[in-house]
Amino acid sequence: MDWQEISGNWVLIPDRPIAIVHFLGGAFVATAPQLTYRRLLEFLGEQGYLVVATPFVNTFDHTEIAKSVLVSFERAMENVRSRVSVRYLPIYGIGHSMGCKLHLLIGSLFAVERAGNVLISFNNYAARDAVPLVEQFSQFFKPQGVAVEFTPSPVETNALIRDRYAVRRNLLIKFADDSIDQSLGLAQLLEESFPGMIATRRLKGTHVTPLGPDVKWQVGGSFTPIDAIGQWMRQEVYRELRQLEQVVLQWLDPVGRIRR
Repeated sequence: MDWQEISGNWVLIPDRPIAIVHFLGGAFVATAPQLTYRRLLEFLGEQGYLVVATPFVNTFDHTEIAKSVLVSFERAMENVRSRVSVRYLPIYGIGHSMGCKLHLLIGSLFAVERAGNVLISFNNYAARDAVPLVEQFSQFFKPQGVAVEFTPSPVETNALIRDRYAVRRNLLIKFADDSIDQSLGLAQLLEESFPGMIATRRLKGTHVTPLGPDVKWQVGGSFTPIDAIGQWMRQEVYRELRQLEQVVLQWLDPVGRIRR
């Protein structure tokens, strides 16, 4: 199973898909998700999930980005449907960092059918707290009366989620050593709208735990002590990412009925 570029998206199509995952990554690493999130996404593909990872370039207009990635995803799915029978498969959104906000905006602003969303390391900071040098830009624009802020702002985003977010089933994942995570506040907000439908998990790791290519240790003609050390180091590096993979997989298929 190889990555395919379809309508500007990076797509993995297993032989017999069991569900569809629309993946959106974090700001600045979302331009090449098939590389920056390779291990996580290929793991899902190996479990039978058809993965559509939509790249995007970060700007201050998050509403426009949300619209753009949704249009891109739907174009890719039109192409996929012409080749694979996926008409009745559930669609799940998975987002990391800014990708969470985009999935929340998609679920609030557009009429989409989602079986659920997985929101990893959500944060919803103001521009001055999230982007270096924004304060300097703000000072430059103030004489013209232009404020530099994300659209929608953090307050507006929370209001949209509270009043219009329509995806009932959600998994929120927070890492223990992630100082910029705001998942707990989001969980409280979603629980008010969908009591009993919001799952939260706190895992070992940092904000960048979901990132990482799958670096495979190549063993030579004979297995040596160096090979043993190399494989042990690989296992340690990916221990936290493996835990994330298993938590996401269990939530997507809680009773294991469709798991390969």
